[in-house]
Amino acid sequence: MSTDAIVMLKNDHREIRRAFRRFEDAGETETARRGEIADEIIALLTSHTYIENEVMYPRVRELVPELEQDILESYEEHHVADLLVAEVASMKPHAEGFNAKMTVLIENVEHHMEEEESDWFPKVRKAFGRKPLQQIGEDLLRAHGRAPTRPSQPNALAKAVKAVLE
Repeated sequence: MSTDAIVMLKNDHREIRRAFRRFEDAGETETARRGEIADEIIALLTSHTYIENEVMYPRVRELVPELEQDILESYEEHHVADLLVAEVASMKPHAEGFNAKMTVLIENVEHHMEEEESDWFPKVRKAFGRKPLQQIGEDLLRAHGRAPTRPSQPNALAKAVKAVLE
């Protein structure tokens, strides 16, 4: 397994996209199946936004000041995703707005991942080079071990409060 931070984050993105496709491929009448997949998506997104917010974004912000605006936008996109994730987590899969809310979540996160991969990651790779990205990747691995998988967990709640107050 590569410890290059960008490779690791892209692998997370692939896993998230696969979960999105499974959700979309499950018919609207497959309520229980969609609920199970939504729970998986909640876990993946909660963990992923946590490690990016706690490790990747602060390091890039510190070492590549010209990417400050990109970082701030990414924090805001994560904040929106976190709010949607929390709302979905509190819903039953048969609730009237469940599928619509999941669709909005998927569309927002797809946009965010595409922006990171096509614009932001290449700038970061150019600015950092191989060795620093491997060091950040090792930090991402450690953060994964403590990352929340539900929006109601203390680490996720602290991240949400911090986003609102800053």
